[in-house]
Amino acid sequence: MPVPAALRVQKRRQALRAAGLRPVQIWVPDTRIPNFAAECRRQSLQAARVDGEDPGLIKAVDQLLEDIEGWTS
Repeated sequence: MPVPAALRVQKRRQALRAAGLRPVQIWVPDTRIPNFAAECRRQSLQAARVDGEDPGLIKAVDQLLEDIEGWTS
């Protein structure tokens, strides 16, 4: 007789907790909504515009990234 799904999930969660893990819920954008692509484009264009208005921004970011061990640009 197959084990009910709820019992399998419970066992799996118990095993993960026993391994020192905890559940985390993450909310992400719904890519199925009608205006998702348009909103991505709008935000991308806005970010590019802001980057273009501040020529020192990329240099500043690159300098900050130098502090991160193992980072290469």
